[in-house]
Amino acid sequence: MTRKFDAIVIGAGQAGPSLAGRLTAAGQSVAVIERKLFGGTCVNTGCKPTKTMVASAYAMQMARRAAEYGFSTGGPPVADMKAVAARKDKVILDSRAGIEDWLGGMEGCTVFHGHAAFASPHEVSVNGEIISADRIFINVGGRANVPAMPGIDTVSYLTNSTMMDVDFLPDHLVVVGGSYIGLEFAQMFRRFGSRVTVVEKGPRLVAREDPDVSDAIREILEEEGVAFRLKAECISFAPQGTGVSVGVDCDSGDRSVVGTHVLLAIGRVPNTSDLGLDRAGVRTDERGYITVDDELRTSQPHIHALGDCNGRGAFTHTAYNDFEIVAANLLDGESRRLGDRKTAYALYIDPPLGRAGMTEAEARKSGRNILVGTRPMTKVGRAVERGETKGFLKVIADADTKELLGAALLGASGDEVVHGMLDLMYAGAPYTALQRTVPIHPTVSELLPTVIADMQPVA
Repeated sequence: MTRKFDAIVIGAGQAGPSLAGRLTAAGQSVAVIERKLFGGTCVNTGCKPTKTMVASAYAMQMARRAAEYGFSTGGPPVADMKAVAARKDKVILDSRAGIEDWLGGMEGCTVFHGHAAFASPHEVSVNGEIISADRIFINVGGRANVPAMPGIDTVSYLTNSTMMDVDFLPDHLVVVGGSYIGLEFAQMFRRFGSRVTVVEKGPRLVAREDPDVSDAIREILEEEGVAFRLKAECISFAPQGTGVSVGVDCDSGDRSVVGTHVLLAIGRVPNTSDLGLDRAGVRTDERGYITVDDELRTSQPHIHALGDCNGRGAFTHTAYNDFEIVAANLLDGESRRLGDRKTAYALYIDPPLGRAGMTEAEARKSGRNILVGTRPMTKVGRAVERGETKGFLKVIADADTKELLGAALLGASGDEVVHGMLDLMYAGAPYTALQRTVPIHPTVSELLPTVIADMQPVA
């Protein structure tokens, strides 16, 4: 006999549990299905554990700089990787347990531990049982991309997930992929004491960013001893002794890098291939992401897809916003849309990069008359006081409409300061409004009105 619920939520990542909470509070019966770890990527292999490890690496780096701040630590710091891993594991377990306990005690919510697959548009199979609902919400997330590169099946490699099992210090970590995930791990393990080489197929790092941002990030990491092999058009893998040889160049120079361990950080793929989406009539794109409209509805209007699996955002905050949009539209009579969301994210190297809105390249491509203002962190008093003067602030605006278009804040507290720009963008206020504020001194944020006042037109 089929068990009937008002709603089924497949996946207990960032959007799923919160949506279950709203639905049950509205008196609906909800089935939540999770096949592995509650909390999804963020809690288990993403934001929380990696930023916990970033914090440990930051503390080690500051200890190395003790003399600059007028004190001595009695010698260079040495990483205790088992202690680093234990600290990270506690953060994971506490967060995961909190979510699991919340769902387990939620009135009107039934939790299933198992793999979900569609049997029909309204039916889902789990643990040999068929359950059905009028509405179904897919929140299955994604995983590390492991493309079929030459020799990849002949070597051992790490991903962002299996890096969470590392409680030792790799002698030489080769990171394949010069973007957000790869660079965070690269700096982190360099600070722990590993030799690190980043291999990137493209001509520069984090290609999504403007060239000046990419170049500054590379300089910051190179100063700490991270090595780079860019334009690596012939990436391949082969065992070499107890390590791995990574082919990086077909024509010139040192054609390979030999490391003790390899981390693959070359993008993500959605966890959609084994959901039986064809039996539900749910369409996906060529990469496997579930196609959704501006209100997160799939090709079956009663089925919504939230979080990384829909390809409309690859962050915890966008997944949570997906929940907010769906809950507001279904339960609150609102009309919220994905199209209202502003681009915003951070790269958590040290110093961090906070990003909001358009890049300069995107603004130029839009055909607008744009203004750009920049200021090096060496001219920011708060950064000088803290001894953290790497990076720069950049703000982009429309000269005609006075609209604030974007910001790239690479520097001390950049991931926090950027929210002032993001708030202004959501408010729809002209950039000139920021010039009339009276920010607190001494802060990094106090320089934003100055950056805006100094903006210049660009060709």
